[in-house]
Amino acid sequence: MTEIPGLAGLVAPLEAGQFFDEVLGKSPRRFPGEKGRFAGLLPWRDLDRVLRQHRLDFPRLRLALDGEVVPAHTYTEMVPTRRTGLVPRVLSAPFAEHLRAGATLVLDSVNELVDQVGDLAARLEHDLRERIQVNLYAGWGTTHGFDVHWDDHDAFIIQISGRKRWRLHGLTRPSPLQRDVELPPKPEGEPLEDFLLEDGDVLYVPRGHWHDVSAVGEESLHLTIGFNAATGVDLVAWLADQVRADDVFREDLPRFAAPEDRTKRAAELRQRVAELMTDDLVDRFLADRDAQAPAHPRIGLPWSATGDLLPPGEDFEVRLLTPRAALEDGDGTVALLAAGKRLVFASVARPVLDALVSGAPRSFGALAEAAPALDGVTLRALLGELVTQGLLAQT
Repeated sequence: MTEIPGLAGLVAPLEAGQFFDEVLGKSPRRFPGEKGRFAGLLPWRDLDRVLRQHRLDFPRLRLALDGEVVPAHTYTEMVPTRRTGLVPRVLSAPFAEHLRAGATLVLDSVNELVDQVGDLAARLEHDLRERIQVNLYAGWGTTHGFDVHWDDHDAFIIQISGRKRWRLHGLTRPSPLQRDVELPPKPEGEPLEDFLLEDGDVLYVPRGHWHDVSAVGEESLHLTIGFNAATGVDLVAWLADQVRADDVFREDLPRFAAPEDRTKRAAELRQRVAELMTDDLVDRFLADRDAQAPAHPRIGLPWSATGDLLPPGEDFEVRLLTPRAALEDGDGTVALLAAGKRLVFASVARPVLDALVSGAPRSFGALAEAAPALDGVTLRALLGELVTQGLLAQT
């Protein structure tokens, strides 16, 4: 069974706390590792299976060569289906020919296509408290897939197989955004770092740091794990939604009123905003951001489609599908905040929910041992409610 690393496994020998304090959002950092340690995340045969079994439209699946995107029609064909019209299918010979010529294979959101990578994304979402997307890059030649560029998200790069040459050029605009008032200027001169990322290594690159990557004449397969940390811009956008509950903000602005009326309205709005800007504003925003994060798709067939919802007996595992779920204690109750829902249970359910919000799969038996105050029927009913809410599934 493939061991799925969490944040601690990626940034060792640093502790996760050290990474948050010293590295996150500040500067790139390499974390050397043992060759082959990520091989089970995405073996070549699994990539072959994805290309064979899935309908992968451009640009989710694409090839890039010397900074340009290879036209999709040169390696795919559109084939008819009975009900959905034409769908793309990869043509083996021209696809492989482009790769032999030095093209880089790019596959977006591979975490939705390969279970191990999906589990990796879930673990990292739990640790980093942000949505995760994992893209795949594979190359064989000596060319580069993309020119020097910067990304609007932070990223971990996991080198699964082979090596890649990385050139890091630094930051030319602090904390650039996707929607920004100006673009960062292109860096000048030689890169600040030029190195080979080896099989088993991890690289962290904060958003805005210019870089270019190229193959070195041998096979290379790496995953880019991207995430957008919450910013002050996100907080202000969230705050704008919160004020919709206030009559003063919903009222029309007095465009045609006297100047003193517009001044009065500005003062009223300013006062309301000041009342919302409490010392715990950031905490409230981040907690709500976590509570609204959507569940990962997992159905749990065949049992979720039956009245039983879960298999009989105790020999099965379940997993909470919301890696950023949180618990809130009340008077004799505990609330699960997940996927925009607030489900309230008796406080005796707390040990079960504690075990589930860790993000790891849990067996029915282990959950029963964690909460001896709950009998088997009650525990099954609790888990069944989470299944019906789309928050839990059998693994």
